[in-house]
Amino acid sequence: MGREEVLRAIRQAETEAKETLAKAESEASEIISKARLTATEILQAGKSDSESSSQSIISDARSAAEGEAAKVVKEGDSAIGSIHDDGEGSRGAAVKAVLEAFRS
Repeated sequence: MGREEVLRAIRQAETEAKETLAKAESEASEIISKARLTATEILQAGKSDSESSSQSIISDARSAAEGEAAKVVKEGDSAIGSIHDDGEGSRGAAVKAVLEAFRS
């Protein structure tokens, strides 16, 4: 093997090494791009699931609060009715007491 052949073999090996390196860099770039895309999709799915879960929790809390509020309103209406009914019976005596106070 002469000097020319050795130099040619070295150049060919360098060329093949450069091609292999370029191919590896291209594949690495493609893998990174796919990984970023997959990560973005996973994040979007996580956000969507999180928002859906949050809306469900808020809806459940709202329903519970509305039920509790309805109970409080019902109790308040009952108390108002009771006060009104008790006032009906005492109204005549109160009017009589006020009129007697003015007369004396």
